[in-house]
Amino acid sequence: MSFTQLNPPIPVQVIGKGKAMAFGLIDYGPEHNLIWVSAIDETSEIWCAPNPVVRMQANWTLGRSHSSAGAEPHGDWEAEFEGAPVRGFEAPKPGNGVTPRLHAAGGVG
Repeated sequence: MSFTQLNPPIPVQVIGKGKAMAFGLIDYGPEHNLIWVSAIDETSEIWCAPNPVVRMQANWTLGRSHSSAGAEPHGDWEAEFEGAPVRGFEAPKPGNGVTPRLHAAGGVG
């Protein structure tokens, strides 16, 4: 697993969330999608989005039109990312070893 900080951040479109600035990239290896760590412009939320739902924003100087920035995802990914389950990603369940525990010193771990 590797994490790469993008400097400068890259303007992207996260399908179902809107325009964002990608500031990090997580690579879990050859059997997984790249994960784009992005701050959504409109809501200031931070989302980790899999590669199939991330597009570059339009760029007039590079000749990239708006139509390519909002393209549908390839394959069987849900076009509407809001609330849709993402194949291969599950929220942690209590008792499976990943539930945060508060320590006496006040930290989480």
